[in-house]
Amino acid sequence: MRKDFVANVSHELKTPVTSIKGFSETLLEENMDEQTRENFLQIIYDESSRLQALINDLLTLSSLEKEYPTVKLQKFDFELIIAEIKPGFEMLARDRHLTFYIEMSGNVYIMADSNQMKQVLINLLTNAFNYTPEGGSVTLRIYETETEAIIQVEDTGMGMEQDMIQRIFERFFRLDEARSRDTGGTGLGLAIVKHIVENHKGHIDVQSEPGGGTTFTVSIPHEGL
Repeated sequence: MRKDFVANVSHELKTPVTSIKGFSETLLEENMDEQTRENFLQIIYDESSRLQALINDLLTLSSLEKEYPTVKLQKFDFELIIAEIKPGFEMLARDRHLTFYIEMSGNVYIMADSNQMKQVLINLLTNAFNYTPEGGSVTLRIYETETEAIIQVEDTGMGMEQDMIQRIFERFFRLDEARSRDTGGTGLGLAIVKHIVENHKGHIDVQSEPGGGTTFTVSIPHEGL
């Protein structure tokens, strides 16, 4: 497993580093018009951002996989987190011609690590947006039962076969390699979600079918650990 992980990391790092080095060398060695120069600089910037995202996700995953991971429990209202992430996803929905719904039954309080719960929402929503074509929709629902807070992210995207559902939480696994490249995905987002949920003694369920969209349901106990 360690060898496979190192091989995957090396592969993921190699592509952006190769692009950055190649385009930098071209900029240094050749004279070119201003437009071409700007295009090359944009590619270098984009690849640097991709590299930074990968490193950040690797560090996050490493922290979550410790024998005694750091979980800072505090009582908070999900409404506060939604207020922080809502504008960015509304803008993304407009850019990609998607409809974004948020359904929340009043205030939902929970004893958990607020930063990690925010990461769960961001990763699940980002995944839903990445795999939903134009004209589709993404819905975020947050509600509670007597014992748990429930986070549900539903999309009308491409869906997946049942034998793929267990694999989506593997590090670097991607349903659509080309789409993930285009959107800057690192292949670690769902692995991070799974670790956060498990560290909170929660559960994650996935319902999906090809062409029928996907629904992720996360259940987190109210009283923390």
